[in-house]
Amino acid sequence: MNQTIKDHKQLGIELELFFTHEYAPGAPFWLPKGMIVFKELEKYIRELTGKNGYLETSTPIMVKSQLFKESGHWEKFGEHNMYNLSLSEDENDKHPVDYTLKPMNCPESTIIYRFRTRTYKELPLRLSELGRLHRREKSGEVNGLLRVRQITMDDAHIYVTEDQIQEEISNILDMMIVFYTSFGFEFDFCLATRPETFAGTVENWIRAEKALEQALKDKDLKYSVKDQDGAFYGPKIDVHIKDALGRDWQLATVQLDFHQPQAFKLAYIDRDGKEKQPVMIHRAIFGSFERFLGILTEHYQGAFPLWLSPVQVMLLPIADRHTHAAQLYNAAMQEAGIRSEVNDKKETLQSKIRLCALQKVPFMGIIGDKEIESDSIAVRTRSGEDIGVLSLSKFLLRIREDIDKKA
Repeated sequence: MNQTIKDHKQLGIELELFFTHEYAPGAPFWLPKGMIVFKELEKYIRELTGKNGYLETSTPIMVKSQLFKESGHWEKFGEHNMYNLSLSEDENDKHPVDYTLKPMNCPESTIIYRFRTRTYKELPLRLSELGRLHRREKSGEVNGLLRVRQITMDDAHIYVTEDQIQEEISNILDMMIVFYTSFGFEFDFCLATRPETFAGTVENWIRAEKALEQALKDKDLKYSVKDQDGAFYGPKIDVHIKDALGRDWQLATVQLDFHQPQAFKLAYIDRDGKEKQPVMIHRAIFGSFERFLGILTEHYQGAFPLWLSPVQVMLLPIADRHTHAAQLYNAAMQEAGIRSEVNDKKETLQSKIRLCALQKVPFMGIIGDKEIESDSIAVRTRSGEDIGVLSLSKFLLRIREDIDKKA
């Protein structure tokens, strides 16, 4: 291992972002600063999906196991990869019912689709969900945020007519490119084909694989083929990235599914008034929040971009007499939507600057007599660059602009 690269678990503790505990193997404890990063990423994906016509939903975290038997997941994963339990309705109930903590959202998405009769005018119907899933990963495979048992997914299920498939897949690929480029990741596309054990007909699989391959070719995207690595219900396009240590990770995915609409008898009323079966597209941009955040923490080594940083500006009064002004500046920044704090501890200025650098705070604002007289701030960056003295209003405008454009 490259000793200059810190592990995300170490960074999570040092920067007070997250940690794991023996009482909850495979499920992180998120600290306040970590939750800021988490929520900012949630906000970003909601903005991205909102611009692309997605409607957010939420489904129960625990449902009767029968649902996964109908979808085909039970036969594929069953008791080995799901958390299952039998529950009695009351103490006299001699016939407990089997329940499962959901390991995926797609079967419950079909219940929302079936809530009422759908028509061709509603398609494509893009239903998104940010929610928790649970999977029984083996104890030896659990690793910080990179492999967990409690997963947060930015899931979406899109219901389309067959002639809408190409355009919808193309739009999803565009979203993936925008998303991963914004973080500076290099990424590759992989087409995963029919596995040995699969649901549905060979004919539908061939149609689905051709549709995904055509979408990649239409956008002139280079891709590799992962033979027999598709989901059991349909082929998929996966996005792979390399982390800070050069390890390969699969994150985003888009999957084409003819099986579940058939298994759940999904239908829509077409122009001619007849029932037809939609096609289901599964899509996740992050892959999972946990894995993405683990990789992102190592990628930036905790020095997150300004818009993601838990503390964006640390104000450093040089002496006690400057603390009141620093607090007024802090109030102005918070009113402008900037995450700022004041370090008013009785330490030397150099000690405060060193602490900010260790905590990866993007900007430091030093306040002394001259700065108070001119209503300004002496600005430094975490990398040691001296920006110079800026008026408070100019500094606020610069920070706000950088945050808004996710610089």
